[in-house]
Amino acid sequence: MSLTLAILKPDCVRRRLIGKAIAFIEKHGFGIVCLKMVRLQRDEAGAFYNVHTGKEYFEPLLKFMTSGHSVLLVLEHEKAVQHFRKIIGATDPQKAAEGTLRRMYAENVRENIVHGSDSDENAKKEIAFFFPTMEIIK
Repeated sequence: MSLTLAILKPDCVRRRLIGKAIAFIEKHGFGIVCLKMVRLQRDEAGAFYNVHTGKEYFEPLLKFMTSGHSVLLVLEHEKAVQHFRKIIGATDPQKAAEGTLRRMYAENVRENIVHGSDSDENAKKEIAFFFPTMEIIK
């Protein structure tokens, strides 16, 4: 079993889709190892998304991610990163496969309801960014 980070973004929370998103994730065999709701501050969002610094979408991304609460989850599954990315679908919901989380619920490429780690290496870094080791219960 491996771990990945998922973030149910402010649009997911604002639209009251947390329960549907979590049910979808669990239906696809993921275990929830850790979960918490936060409201990211600008410096936290900037540090988390620092790989996008300087890109034209960086400032709008920070504004969006600090616009409301997000739900952070550590998920467990065989090949968790790859499997989670498959079930959430492409960043652009119009390009996401039928039956994926983004195709079902996302409104646009920026407000796409969910973040998923893009590699095992980044999953470890992202989980550590939000969850001290002592919070992860397995």
